[in-house]
Amino acid sequence: TPVSSNSVVEACGWFDTVYRTRIGSPYVIERMNQALVDDTLPVAGYEANGGFLLASDITLDGKALLALPTRDAALPMLAILVSARQQGCPVSHLVAVLPPRYTASDRLKNFPTALSRQKIEALAESGEAVEALFGDLCGTVKQTDRTDGLRITFENDEIIHLRPSGNAPELRCYNEASSQTRVQVLNQACMGRLAAWQ
Repeated sequence: TPVSSNSVVEACGWFDTVYRTRIGSPYVIERMNQALVDDTLPVAGYEANGGFLLASDITLDGKALLALPTRDAALPMLAILVSARQQGCPVSHLVAVLPPRYTASDRLKNFPTALSRQKIEALAESGEAVEALFGDLCGTVKQTDRTDGLRITFENDEIIHLRPSGNAPELRCYNEASSQTRVQVLNQACMGRLAAWQ
């Protein structure tokens, strides 16, 4: 899944291995193909926009579902309904047992890509620079990920992910937190600080 997808996929503990890719289905497909070569089965991928990709055949109740390595929106919906029926619970219960992770994103338009890269690169050079800009919002840096832009995870498990858009002169900011209210506040605060970069 792309690095911009929320971290519930790791936090839920349902998957043996999770690979993070650059944003875009070609990168997800490339990583799924590598997992197939490595004989990691079954292999599936998804994007935050709802596109789901199945790279290997799967079997449920003795019936096979063949690989469909293209973006499919129906399969995840069907899988949720089947799971709810098997467990004898409403879909809302399936959601309620997941770790609480919420996302928000926004972008600064007319932000030159070269400037985005320059600012992100300068920020990525040290945890001190990150904490000087965002420390009062999120605290201490736990880890950073440079897969696609700069994804910063803080000790409180909040996330700030900055990247230049791949198809427009925009600076994008993705945030993740444990409540919808908090992630909206965090995103607005980040956007205010990033606007000063222009």
